[in-house]
Amino acid sequence: MDDDFVIEEDEALKSFLPHGFGKQDVKANVALQIERSKRPSVHATKVYDDGGYGVANQEHGSITANSHKDHDDDQDADDDEDDEDEDDEAEFPVSHELVLKTHERTITSMTLDASGSRLVTGSTDCTVKFHDFASMTPSTLRAFKSVDPTATKTSASSETHPIHHVEFNPVSPTSILVVSALPQVKILSRDGEPTGESVKGDMYLRDMHNTKGHISEITTGTWHPTDRDLCVTAGTDSTLRIWDCSVRMMQKDVIVHKSRAAGSAGRTRMTAVAWGASPQGNSSNLVAAALDGSLVMWGGNGPYTRPSAEIRDAHQRDTWTGGLDISSDGRTVVTRGGDDTIKLWDTRKFKTPISTVTHTSTSSQYPSTDIKYSPTSSSVITGSEEGSLHILNPATLKPELVTPVTPSSPLTTLLWHPKLNQILTGSANAETHVLYNPSISSRGAATVMSRAPKRRHIDDDPNLTTDLSQGLSADAIIAPNGNLSTNRQQHSKPLTGLTASGRSRDPRRPHVPVTTPFAKSQPDEKHVRDNIPLSSMRDEDPREALLKYADKAEKDPIFTGAWRKTQPKTIYAELSDDEEEEGREKKKARQA
Repeated sequence: MDDDFVIEEDEALKSFLPHGFGKQDVKANVALQIERSKRPSVHATKVYDDGGYGVANQEHGSITANSHKDHDDDQDADDDEDDEDEDDEAEFPVSHELVLKTHERTITSMTLDASGSRLVTGSTDCTVKFHDFASMTPSTLRAFKSVDPTATKTSASSETHPIHHVEFNPVSPTSILVVSALPQVKILSRDGEPTGESVKGDMYLRDMHNTKGHISEITTGTWHPTDRDLCVTAGTDSTLRIWDCSVRMMQKDVIVHKSRAAGSAGRTRMTAVAWGASPQGNSSNLVAAALDGSLVMWGGNGPYTRPSAEIRDAHQRDTWTGGLDISSDGRTVVTRGGDDTIKLWDTRKFKTPISTVTHTSTSSQYPSTDIKYSPTSSSVITGSEEGSLHILNPATLKPELVTPVTPSSPLTTLLWHPKLNQILTGSANAETHVLYNPSISSRGAATVMSRAPKRRHIDDDPNLTTDLSQGLSADAIIAPNGNLSTNRQQHSKPLTGLTASGRSRDPRRPHVPVTTPFAKSQPDEKHVRDNIPLSSMRDEDPREALLKYADKAEKDPIFTGAWRKTQPKTIYAELSDDEEEEGREKKKARQA
């Protein structure tokens, strides 16, 4: 019998057994992860200059012409056109996407710092979320901090307000401008700590030049493009206010917009504002839109007593113009009004629009509907009511590419970051989409998808984690050799919205202690009466308690026993009239 035998290799056992000892490096299949982030097979409409159109197949990253003039006859011309269309598609970073679901309601604003490492979003759920791309992995797409800038105290009666606008300082990325539905604007640090707050003006003053701040809700705001200390806010009190953040949010200038609409009494609501600078060294432009349909422009460096140009009927009256942006060269202004139009204006001939196209507006339901220039001003991006991203030609405002992002949910805010070359969109379904292309985009979402997924730890589940914010034991009372059955029943399955210690996840909700047989609202009276000394004195009348010792003090005096035989009757001193008057005068002087 041959003692030599061969053991067949078992692949399942081989994969189960460790290949080495010590810390094992987790390697990621980057190509597979990026392939998974590729957008599903959707068709984006490509519009040609001569009126034809095509369909861009996102799955294959190409554009196939469906009906284009003079392209069906010549096969060679079709091939050349397909190659050209592929180049057009490659210049837009929309082939892949990263989805963040950190909010609960409509996202109204978003901002990225200059380096593109930190993302801040604001929503109608009254919170500002902070995201850090450097700490994200494909399995940990969440915000590292949530801030409610309008909360003043942790109680159920504290007011919270939706966030209208958030924006990083373009010169100093350590400051964030936060505009909520309040007359005061706040400045937060990069980590969400409040560093400044404007004052509220006197609402009883008629002249807005004499007020120290806004007297009603602020709608939006923005930073100065080159000065790190200046920002401007627009409010419903018909004013624009320029603040100097270096001197404790001191008001520097007040711009009062006098509406000329009939029946407005000279006041209207300011709906949008943009502050753009010219790279040629010329003065910057400050442009604002109002609810009366007007579009006003001032010189960015002042004086602000009179506008340099004004268009009364830029958009229809009583419609919310929420989208406004200035090109990088400062020569054109694009606006998206509530009258279902997008208009292009020339700052040098600020009278009539250069181009006007029809585009369904969502500002009646979502006032923060946005429109933005690309970093090089070579395109204009905006959202639609159907949830599609429209990339428009900056001269004709015709769509160059239309791709769905969140079908059946309108896009409310968007951003095209110059350094990352990625497009970020926020929608009404509380989703943030980061669109990118691995070949032309850098860092940001591309870096996140190239990392290895983090293994889920037991501490990542909040239902299985003890809340240590109130101390080690929080409200629990641990009794040695006690019955812990009640405590186990309460914490074995925590209720929805509660931490493991029984506290509410909402910091605005007060903590309600758990009612137990040993912690009733009314304690046992017999136990208190028998074990606590002098506890019965709480229910007695002090006067009656003293009078019941009067007879005893008279019959058996303790302190006056020495005079019982020599002076049995108490003799009080007799005061003369002068002494009585002197005593009254001293008493009056003491009272005075």
